[in-house]
Amino acid sequence: MGQDQTKQQIEKGLHLYQSNQTEKALRVWMRVLEKSADPAGRFRVLGCLITAHAEMGRYKDMLKFAVVQVDTARELEDPDYLTESYLNLARSNEKLCEFQKTISYCKTCLNMQGTTVSPQLNGQVSLSMGNAFLGLSTFQKALECFEKALRYAHNNDDKMLECRVCCSLGSFYAQMKDYEKALFFPCKAAELVNDYGKGWSLKYRAMSQYHMAVAYRKLGRLADAMDCCEESMKIALQHGDRPLQALCLLCFADIHRSRKDMQTAFPRYESSMSIMTEIGNRLGLVQVLLGVTKCWMIQKELDKALESIEKAQELAEGLGNKLGLLKLHCLCEMIYRTKGQQQELRDHVVKFHECVEEMELYCGMCGESIGEKNNQLQALPCSHFFHLKCIQTNGTRGCPNCRRLSVKPGYV
Repeated sequence: MGQDQTKQQIEKGLHLYQSNQTEKALRVWMRVLEKSADPAGRFRVLGCLITAHAEMGRYKDMLKFAVVQVDTARELEDPDYLTESYLNLARSNEKLCEFQKTISYCKTCLNMQGTTVSPQLNGQVSLSMGNAFLGLSTFQKALECFEKALRYAHNNDDKMLECRVCCSLGSFYAQMKDYEKALFFPCKAAELVNDYGKGWSLKYRAMSQYHMAVAYRKLGRLADAMDCCEESMKIALQHGDRPLQALCLLCFADIHRSRKDMQTAFPRYESSMSIMTEIGNRLGLVQVLLGVTKCWMIQKELDKALESIEKAQELAEGLGNKLGLLKLHCLCEMIYRTKGQQQELRDHVVKFHECVEEMELYCGMCGESIGEKNNQLQALPCSHFFHLKCIQTNGTRGCPNCRRLSVKPGYV
């Protein structure tokens, strides 16, 4: 298969993929991969296969094609191709919750400066790295990366990237329990979709609606949460987006739990767990098991709750997800207090405080915890964050955490 024929077949596959004929598109692209002698064409078709498998939640296949793409980039001896292939390798590992590997591959991308694609890709690299740091609960570094990605998006007028970063910031602030910002950022993403997304994939609309649903649920606005989640799920089902279907099912389950409707919540958690297991989203599984644990606790089934905690703890430890572990220690503390088991209670209190210290989940101005209840937060330029009211009270003379000046001098 020559260069022109390769190009035609890739375009044919793209047309099928955009028409929602995914399996036909995959067959066309696989044929190109088998028969094409053009390395640049092979590189491009591998990119198509990586994107398609990512959207379907076939993350192990995504990783397999990303590894082949790195080899193809080396064969081409072009730093632009190599940077792009390492970004796809980072993304594949991010989807499989291999966060340390993601960070390592992102750093490899950033070290390949001087390539012509670096200015376009660096924002995406920063976003992927931020998502990985968020998965590890390294919050300051996550925020630093998201802000960097946002700067790249603004500098390159990349609205798609801005939309994705806003969704990640929504997730960041939902975890930090600043629910006002957790809603603000996905609402901003939804505005970008409405204003600029006419030719975009519907996944951007679905993504923003899902993150809005999460924030609305946290704020207790359950009807709004349900509306947004239903819209997101509708698009996910139309496009065979298994990862988003799993997240929507988890959100539905959480909404029903908030309504104290355990009978409806449990089957949703089970369906979400089934898809999360199938696609390999271990971080999602931790979230599902946390929800299931809370359901058992509401029903006073404490031994069943402890069984769920044990499974979640093993997963969270394997991932290095410190926030998940903190939440599990908190739930254990509540269970053992109810059971009157003092030694176990003390063990989990100690572990809980160790997690708080490790993640720096306290305000460096007032010393009180962050992420325990809904509270407005504000980050300084160093990406350390504090209670907004503390910054308003104490001013911005400097960051108590790193003693870096929060306001750059007007002249040097």
